[in-house]
Amino acid sequence: MTSPSAVIEVSNRLNSLEKENTDLKQKVGELTALLAKLEIRVKDLEKGNKSVGLQAVTPNSTVASQAVAKAAHAGSQASANVKTAGSQAKSQPAKQDDDDDGVDLFASESEEEDEEANKIKEQRLAEYAAKKSKKPALIAKSSIILDVKPWDDETDMKEMEKRVRQIEADGLLWGASKLVPLAYGIHKLQINCVVEDDKISIDWLQETIEEIEDYVQSVDIAAFNKI
Repeated sequence: MTSPSAVIEVSNRLNSLEKENTDLKQKVGELTALLAKLEIRVKDLEKGNKSVGLQAVTPNSTVASQAVAKAAHAGSQASANVKTAGSQAKSQPAKQDDDDDGVDLFASESEEEDEEANKIKEQRLAEYAAKKSKKPALIAKSSIILDVKPWDDETDMKEMEKRVRQIEADGLLWGASKLVPLAYGIHKLQINCVVEDDKISIDWLQETIEEIEDYVQSVDIAAFNKI
């Protein structure tokens, strides 16, 4: 597109040249009228055989003719300038359009929009990753009920439970317990515990309890549930 300043400049030049052309045409008209009068006078003098008057008028006629010729030339030059300026005014937008052909304004806007969309996407991914990292990881746990059996009815069940609860490990939490009758006055210790699957092995827990040989005969799993 043509810049506003270029359009104003060309318009001003055209107006100036048109004014000069009008003034020159007016002067040419005046000189033409004067020349016509001089020619009439010369003819009158020739008819009256007034050679002196003819000699006096002829130089003036020549001067007038030269002035008319100069004025006509100037007018032609002004007209040519007006045409040239008009041609420049017409060709300048075309040139500007040619320059604009190499610039894809919509492509620039599209690139900016794509860049902005990528920034928003990256920001959202970063926020999601940060939120996910703050969320505690799910820990797999199991709830287990153990049946701990004594040797006989003379086994101190309270002491046996105390020894069992003394087993401590990371990921092991003891819960409620009770005595369940078996037969012949013998009771078993039924005790609940919660373990983290990645930290506590059920086999290890059973073997560790069975190592309390003075009180424990065997250990069985009464119930096993994933939490």
